[in-house]
Amino acid sequence: MIALHYIEEGAPFPPVDSALEDPNGLLAFGADLSPARLFSAYSQGIFPWFSDEEPLLWWSPDPRAIIELNDFVASKSLKKLARKQKYTVTLNHAFDRVIDACSSIPRKSQNTGELCNDTWITDDMIDAYRSLNGLGLAHSVEVWKGDSLVGGLYGVGIGKVYCGESMFHRESNTSKLAMLALVEHMKSHDMAFIDCQLPTEHLSSLGATVVSREVFIEKLENNNQTLTEEGRLSEDYLNRWKPRVITP
Repeated sequence: MIALHYIEEGAPFPPVDSALEDPNGLLAFGADLSPARLFSAYSQGIFPWFSDEEPLLWWSPDPRAIIELNDFVASKSLKKLARKQKYTVTLNHAFDRVIDACSSIPRKSQNTGELCNDTWITDDMIDAYRSLNGLGLAHSVEVWKGDSLVGGLYGVGIGKVYCGESMFHRESNTSKLAMLALVEHMKSHDMAFIDCQLPTEHLSSLGATVVSREVFIEKLENNNQTLTEEGRLSEDYLNRWKPRVITP
């Protein structure tokens, strides 16, 4: 039995340092997936993660996995693939198709570790992130082979930080190509780092490292210039995420 904070409608999140150690980072449950709630969450280093049969759960793990842009590891084969210009990579051209593709990927069961058909990207999550995308806060990277979508990723932009959510590939290395293109784009627009949330072997192979939650929150706050004083998305932010081709 664990005591978990319940967030009533309109109530703020509890402090992230009150998150549980086991399961790591579980902070609270309740509230909703409105754009305002999601923006508030990501701005504080909090993200939703739950399955259909669970209540809406909010997390802020410690430690946190991030990719510093200069630490991204592009293998020789990935660099070779990029040089071939076999694919076209775009930014914010097909968000709906990317999140649909990510939601169809089999996931590992949290209980058994085996692949299953369940996904944490529920219909409610899809609707919520589509709404964020419509407001200019959620962003996708697409990899195309002709007119076919063969890879991509999506996440949320907070200031100069990209909070990655999920990626997919339909041809070898196309999700990694999307990541490479994103990193190069972020470098060219003086952005800071990619939040990977939880460390995995795959992310470590791409250069992800772990930092304490305290360090992560400090780095996020130092790069959290998203809105103007009037509450609108800043011109710098809008320019970073304007739809374009970003083939590396």
